[in-house]
Amino acid sequence: MMTHLSRSRAVLAALGVTVALAGCGNSDEQEVRQWMKEVDAQARVAVPPLTPPKTFIPFAYASNDAIDPFNPNKLLVELAKAANRGGGVRPDMERRKELLESFPLDTVKMVGTLQKGGVIYALLQIDRSVYQVKPGQHVGQNFGLITSVTEGAVNIKEIVQDATGDWVERMSKLELQESKETTK
Repeated sequence: MMTHLSRSRAVLAALGVTVALAGCGNSDEQEVRQWMKEVDAQARVAVPPLTPPKTFIPFAYASNDAIDPFNPNKLLVELAKAANRGGGVRPDMERRKELLESFPLDTVKMVGTLQKGGVIYALLQIDRSVYQVKPGQHVGQNFGLITSVTEGAVNIKEIVQDATGDWVERMSKLELQESKETTK
């Protein structure tokens, strides 16, 4: 029975190979090639033409009397203009700095006044130290000059740079700080 089954399988395999080889005949290939030629002849590819590139027109620098924008002398002219700005207000950079100019003005408190020889001195506290100042002395990091001292305030003229880089004067005031301690 085994041999009969193996023979049937062999016959079926041979039949399958024969059918497969018959499908690969030359006549079908000719039909496919004919169909491809027809489709290729009918297909029209429409590619739009490319636009021509724009012509470059170079810029003609016609003003020979003006300063060349790439000339280093133009920088010197602008630096000279910048030096003349500010209306003459500028700090004295050659002056020796005083001790109280190393502290920001917002850390300085006025805690009292003192009068010696007809001159009113302000008592300014920075951290735990107290300093005596009078008009004409400098305080703060913005070239602050003490213009006057009264019993209730110290008026200061500072020289600062604005947004354009010009030096301008700004008035500030340190007012007397009331003591937070209460007496019993």
